[in-house]
Amino acid sequence: MTTTTETERTGGALHAALRYSGSRGTAPRIGVLALQGDVREHLAALRACGAEAVPVRTAEDLGSVSGLVFPGGESTAMSRLLRVFDMTGPVQRAVADGLPVYGSCAGMILLAAEVLDTRDDAVHFGALDVTVRRNAFGRQVDSFEEDLRITGITGDPVRAVFIRAPWIERVGPGVEVLASVGRGGAERAVAVRQGTALATSFHPEMGADLRIHGLFVDMVRAAA
Repeated sequence: MTTTTETERTGGALHAALRYSGSRGTAPRIGVLALQGDVREHLAALRACGAEAVPVRTAEDLGSVSGLVFPGGESTAMSRLLRVFDMTGPVQRAVADGLPVYGSCAGMILLAAEVLDTRDDAVHFGALDVTVRRNAFGRQVDSFEEDLRITGITGDPVRAVFIRAPWIERVGPGVEVLASVGRGGAERAVAVRQGTALATSFHPEMGADLRIHGLFVDMVRAAA
């Protein structure tokens, strides 16, 4: 198994602007939910794609952005911290109002309508009409990387990093599956889009390929 070093994780996003060749128009202000997880990596990737990227910890922060990223991390820890910071209600209202959102790994879990194998009191916002299973690909030692063809991403396959990753077991009629991975005799959806919501099971913020972040930046521009 190929693993991604800490240097590759942080340096890759900081120095890989050439891997994104999408729109370079106005710089939308995009927030990264900064309670736990890969916040720094997402901020760096968004900035390399031409966005004004800022951490979001309060309702006031949230009100200043045109899009929001839910980072990879630990979904149950994020649930607790959303309550501690009184952010559950503001985020729920923003999602319901159509704020463009993107979630990677744990962020996908937070955006799902239904989550399997989680705590009864875990927070999830229902931006995507999907059922997600937590840690479906296995534990930390089962982490892996795979080249994926993703609908809407041109050029070479995306090198996707899966770490204690979820997969999607049910997709609603309004959801577009962008990429799948074969596991356990079935194709498991790992990248989806519904309206202004985007999610991936994997961590594009950990690699040098900015095209997923570039796609989201373009989605935010289009919504504005």
